[in-house]
Amino acid sequence: MTTTAPHTDLGKTPGPTTPLRPRRGPGALVRALPLTPAVVLLLLFLAGPIAYCVYIAFTDLQLTGQAQDSFVGFENFTRAFGDEAFLNAVWLTLVFTVLSSLIGQNTLGLALAALMRRASKQVRTLTGGIVVTAWVLPEVVAGFLLYAFFRREGTLNAILDWLHLPSQNWLFTLPILAVSFANVWRGTAFSMLVYSAALNEIPKEITEAAEVDGAGGWRRMWHITLPMIRRSIGTNLMLNTLQTLSVFGLIWVMTRGGPGGKSQTLPLFMYEQAFQNSLIGYGTAVALLLLLVGSLFSLVYLRLLRTEV
Repeated sequence: MTTTAPHTDLGKTPGPTTPLRPRRGPGALVRALPLTPAVVLLLLFLAGPIAYCVYIAFTDLQLTGQAQDSFVGFENFTRAFGDEAFLNAVWLTLVFTVLSSLIGQNTLGLALAALMRRASKQVRTLTGGIVVTAWVLPEVVAGFLLYAFFRREGTLNAILDWLHLPSQNWLFTLPILAVSFANVWRGTAFSMLVYSAALNEIPKEITEAAEVDGAGGWRRMWHITLPMIRRSIGTNLMLNTLQTLSVFGLIWVMTRGGPGGKSQTLPLFMYEQAFQNSLIGYGTAVALLLLLVGSLFSLVYLRLLRTEV
């Protein structure tokens, strides 16, 4: 009598199993309820004003001499790119950002952080206190201090006269350099704190091994320190750039964009058009263009940071 063995799958390789997807039930909605007030506030006080500003940028809204506004499309943006004063403000904004943020604050902050790492505790405390004090000062106060430093009868010319060196009216002859220096003086502390934290994360064994191998200070900085803190450099550059693009009070107190628009960056040009010339629509269009410039800088930095992961 012949018997048939039962069919089994022991010799077969099991196929791929479909991952189980979590079911979304009422529990997910309940967990999202605590976020509802925050979302509503963001929509009311952030997304709402931004959307209204976008609408105003496409109108001819004015503060005076107008009963009602009308939709003008891209006329404000076309007017901006045909305005020599606007193009001058764009150029000065780029110069101000590169000099005071990308070069000034970034380089000086890294240098101070590296020097303070090897200094004594007393020197670190004194230097850090002085630099941070300049950072925490209100922008208007810092502007008045630097105005007193650069004015014709100011501190800088007094020092130059004492050294028998030629002096000049710095706020008239080199206003964009004066306000760039002021922004470096005020904002370097942030870069110094960022780089101090980043340098403290570098293992001492790596730098000590490089010293044993005969690497000098500059070679260690270029081949070891900078590559290991490159993400902190990218983050610091992005934050400093966005902050510098929006600087208004410092330049307004020192030069008010003058003389003859030689230090008028985009925030000052936007303020002049919107509130001095009463062209709210045109000024808002300039503000949107400034927002676009900041967004482009952010995308570039985020792209660079993403490629380093």
